[in-house]
Amino acid sequence: MSYQAEYIWIDGTEPTPLLRSKTKIVEDGKEPPIWGFDGSSTNQAEGSDSDCVLQPVFACPDPLRAEGDKLVMCEVLHPDMTPHSTNTRRKSAELAEKYADQEPWFGIEQEYTFFQYGRPLGWPEAGFPAPQGPYYCGVGGDKMPGREIVERHTSACLKAGLGIEGTNAEVMMGQWEFQIGVLPPPLIGDQLWVARWLLFRIAEDFDTFATLEPKPVLGDWNGAGAHTNFSTKAMREDGGWDAIIAGCEALGKRVDEHVSNYGIGIENRLTGAHETAHFTKFSYGTSDRGASIRIPWQTAKNKKGWLEDRRPNANMDPYVVSGLMVETVCGAAAGD
Repeated sequence: MSYQAEYIWIDGTEPTPLLRSKTKIVEDGKEPPIWGFDGSSTNQAEGSDSDCVLQPVFACPDPLRAEGDKLVMCEVLHPDMTPHSTNTRRKSAELAEKYADQEPWFGIEQEYTFFQYGRPLGWPEAGFPAPQGPYYCGVGGDKMPGREIVERHTSACLKAGLGIEGTNAEVMMGQWEFQIGVLPPPLIGDQLWVARWLLFRIAEDFDTFATLEPKPVLGDWNGAGAHTNFSTKAMREDGGWDAIIAGCEALGKRVDEHVSNYGIGIENRLTGAHETAHFTKFSYGTSDRGASIRIPWQTAKNKKGWLEDRRPNANMDPYVVSGLMVETVCGAAAGD
């Protein structure tokens, strides 16, 4: 019996790309093959030369369809099989291979906001809800809109075999978070993109849109980030503190390059308020959620562990961010 394979890829929409997907019927026992699509309809080609190639790179069970169906994350290639300019995964994979001996690991905290009828889910038609305070990890009443979608999404990620580590309501009403990890690159990007696709798809069933906009409501409301937890083998081993501090120092030497690649609209979110450092400044500190890099208290206590880059936006590309962090931190450790 044949099965359904949902091919997922990242398009060429600017300034922030979108996810696209389509279904292929694959013969039972066969792996999802290379496929193609019309790049002129996804901002990835001209109509006069529109063919683009989908190269499967990650597959998992499709939790929304029948047993045996699959979700297939793909790289986009040209017909000559070279990477398309929108293919950010390839560089991440190359950097991961280059510094494989350092064993870089990632865990990403994906924040997002539910919208319905042009406003955050649960917000009144006019005006604003009660100020921030009761929503973060809250429970009860009408304070927690979207929980049914979150529960569906969490279950779907588990059934798909993704490395989901947890979920929680965030500081602004209608805003939530899930965490994916701990995984090496580029797998961390593969799984986060598939988890995003599942979130968007499940929200459809509730006439709701999940946005990764980093500052969905201007003013005195928290933005949405994708805090990126990172470690190397040296950081995780006894005596890893020196490697962690060296990693923070290395990140501080390439501030502009990182911030400019951490998601469109970052200047609206990294204002120095709402648990952020200003995008023009760099700092690191233990348990400091107002710093660019937070060193968790467990890490400081154990003198080994990981660091958290709090700057990436919710709309960041995990292939780009993981690649940059590997290049900067592992490159510095290797003396490159």
